[in-house]
Amino acid sequence: MFVVHVALQGCLKARDVQYGLTPDTGGHIKYLLELVEAQERDPAIDRIVIATRGFQSDLGDVYRAGFERVSSKVSILRLESARPGYLAKEDLHTETASYAEALAAWLELQDARPAYLHAHYADAATVAARVREAMGIPFVFTAHSLGRVKMATLAGSAISEAERASLMGRIAIEDEAFAKADLVIASSRDEAELQYADFASYDPGKIRIVEPGSNLAAYRDAVCEDEVRAELSRFLRDPEKPVVLAIARPVQKKNLPMLVEAFGADPWLRENANLVILAGTREAICDLEGETAGEMRRILEAIDTHDLYGCVAIPKTHRPMDVPSVYAFARERGGLFVNPALNEPFGLTLLEAAASGLPIVATDSGGPNDIVEYCRNGRLVDPRAPEAIAAACRAILADPALHAEYAANGAKAVAAYDWRRHAERCRMLTERLTKQPVGQPVGQASGRAAQRHAGSRAGRRKAEARQLLVCDIDNTLTGCESCIKTFSRWHSQESGLDFSVATGRSFHSALSILEKQHAPYPRLIVSSVGTEIHWLTANGITYERDEDWSRHIEEGWRRAEIAEVLAGVPGIVPQAPLEQRRFKLSFLTGGEPGLVETIRARLQARHLSASVIHSHGRYLDILPVRASKGAAITYLKRVLGLGDDAIFVAGDSGNDIEMLRAVPQSIIVANYSDALAARSDLAHSYVSRESYALGIIEGVRHFRGRAAAGALAQTLR
Repeated sequence: MFVVHVALQGCLKARDVQYGLTPDTGGHIKYLLELVEAQERDPAIDRIVIATRGFQSDLGDVYRAGFERVSSKVSILRLESARPGYLAKEDLHTETASYAEALAAWLELQDARPAYLHAHYADAATVAARVREAMGIPFVFTAHSLGRVKMATLAGSAISEAERASLMGRIAIEDEAFAKADLVIASSRDEAELQYADFASYDPGKIRIVEPGSNLAAYRDAVCEDEVRAELSRFLRDPEKPVVLAIARPVQKKNLPMLVEAFGADPWLRENANLVILAGTREAICDLEGETAGEMRRILEAIDTHDLYGCVAIPKTHRPMDVPSVYAFARERGGLFVNPALNEPFGLTLLEAAASGLPIVATDSGGPNDIVEYCRNGRLVDPRAPEAIAAACRAILADPALHAEYAANGAKAVAAYDWRRHAERCRMLTERLTKQPVGQPVGQASGRAAQRHAGSRAGRRKAEARQLLVCDIDNTLTGCESCIKTFSRWHSQESGLDFSVATGRSFHSALSILEKQHAPYPRLIVSSVGTEIHWLTANGITYERDEDWSRHIEEGWRRAEIAEVLAGVPGIVPQAPLEQRRFKLSFLTGGEPGLVETIRARLQARHLSASVIHSHGRYLDILPVRASKGAAITYLKRVLGLGDDAIFVAGDSGNDIEMLRAVPQSIIVANYSDALAARSDLAHSYVSRESYALGIIEGVRHFRGRAAAGALAQTLR
């Protein structure tokens, strides 16, 4: 496979990148280089080219136009656009046409065309879209950060009309990138389900969450080098105090002045800790560009305002190789890491900190939600609330047991964020993508009619398999790695059995876990406890939401009023914003007796209709009265024209009850909870002796055997 990455922003080179050299020489370059390094180790990929923009400037001759061979597989191609000098990210849109022309000309000269282009940032997506239009090469888009998110973070701030116009132009380019991309790679659910959802061209069916990795070997068990210790210690009156550490470029969205404010305004932190900030590399502040210079001045002004001299270290320069030592400096002193960004699309520094053994305090806006939820290694805070940032830091530093728990959790769980896995999942997705006819982009133009047909009821019936298996995911299909491998092998031999899932997870979360587990690709995804249905489209990789189902369950659903009533119920706490959906309100409970009855009574008193589902003694979901997994399965049976003997369902917990009750051939896996096997309304279900995915296979075989026996008995009569 031949892959071309297109990345126009910043000062990109193969090694020793000077992060912070310009405002756009940041995390996306680290992301790209580490992804390429992982792809280089993949034997299925034989050539990788990073196409960037060559320019002339006093930043160095290395960035001039030319071709650089990095290794036997990897090269960097620097192409000139119409203007020869370095351009800031705000001005790159003026060069996309000329750069696309240069890239297409170079590709025409190659012995083989790439399987796909991977565009990083929206300007690169504009280039990739032009190349695809000319040459039929599909492209994948990774947004990295978004103008619309920046606009939201600036709400209420004074910005000039020129800045506003620039941002609106950037947002329009991003919207077009989402519309034209064949596949969109998101780093987190926050990106896939919240940030991208505000765009007019939002199409959840072609977005995949593929969490970035990080080259963490250098951070595990790193020691603080004497040179780094001396450099940091020279700023500090008592260098042995615990460290509050931050590493970020000094730009507005990284919110570093707020961290200084939080630290400086908290007497306990000032007395018991030091603040260390790595804010890129700089010479004189007056030589920095506008935004960077402004942020550095705000940081230094905050230090001066709170008279933090002697307890803040903010060195002017550091080398990339010094960063593990800086984390080690903080770890050796029982410190923690803080990411106070107004929005963080993912947060690679959080993984570095976790691998280094540091607890984290992170913004609750963006990818850190996923990291902290998975790793359980710190706390999320409102980045606009300095008192909340300080309180979280203080709570961890003042409690040795909590500090030790978070440090151990992060160091262990962060192993899941691995570049090799990321590269493998990207390749698997793009292999499916590139099986499409050249020039027929997924979800665009000539492919749209086929998608409409596949998404229509008639089209679905025509694509019919003889039988349909619908499984819950967590603790039913998943939970045992060897079981799901056996299930996948078994299903690969079942040509007449379509595989689908019904889950409490969101659509993107469901797809992500299935791909990580190498489960079969589902034809249907019933997600968010039955409130959403997505169909696999004719191209075999993207999905289309079933709007007929959405219109059906919307009748009588008064979400705002229900939320108002539930706000006054003691014993329930709203789950994170990511868990709230258009047709679902989700809470956590403490298992209080009679809670469900109390909620139903309150809703009934206000004449509000809703379905109340409590599972695992902890999770509470409020849905439209017409929505549930069971109602969704009944709907699908009707749409697909299936009889009771042609559909199997499998589950393990309380939120599967409606689905199990709705289908005669229902399977309860052996590791069930919520006393499912004792319920009289599920007496028709088969309770497997095997757990997880093996229990599903056992149940299907049981019902098929019973059907075969019945058919034989009928024949003998």
